[in-house]
Amino acid sequence: MIRVLLADDQALVRTGFRMILENAPDMEVVGEAGDGAQAAVMARELRPDIVLMDVRMPEVDGVEATRRICTTAQDGSGTPVRILMLTTFDLDEYVYAALHAGASGFLLKDTLAPDLLSAIRVVARGDAVVAPSVTRRLLERYVGTGPQPATSATRPDALTEREREVLALIARGLSNSEIAGLLHLTEGTVKTHVSRILSKLGLRDRVQAVVYAYESGVVRPGAG
Repeated sequence: MIRVLLADDQALVRTGFRMILENAPDMEVVGEAGDGAQAAVMARELRPDIVLMDVRMPEVDGVEATRRICTTAQDGSGTPVRILMLTTFDLDEYVYAALHAGASGFLLKDTLAPDLLSAIRVVARGDAVVAPSVTRRLLERYVGTGPQPATSATRPDALTEREREVLALIARGLSNSEIAGLLHLTEGTVKTHVSRILSKLGLRDRVQAVVYAYESGVVRPGAG
């Protein structure tokens, strides 16, 4: 079972998500939090697999809650809790900050139920949800607009030419199978390249790889 914690300041929204999740045979809602501070505490106590985290909440918002949860996870105590951000807006500076804070992706609140469940399963497997068009527009709008903590201290020249090529395609939102077709490689080979890229750059997942690619100049806003 995938154990999910709901974090949203609107009780009605939490109820809606609970109904969707409890109808899924492989998921259970282990708790509900009405603000970011409560979400961080409950994530530490309940150790859910996934937190569905609203971006905008009073007092402690979803970004700060994500930062607290992911910082706690770095102490190596058990399986990391993964954060799936929820936002009403498809261009939201808070979401960009949340990706930096350690979120594994984000969804719009009006996402259809099957897509929500699919995204939760993807993140629970340890992958990341990268909505290509939305994520790309988000990064193109906010990268370079202000001081941001570095995603990785490693320079992109640590990568081979092929790895840089794969990283650029990840940043464009392509899946492993799409990258394989474009570069005439097997999907297994692409997976190996992705793993090496993440390892060399000290990145957690594809979401961080996308952010890194824009911030390091491997891809540039508006290109391609």
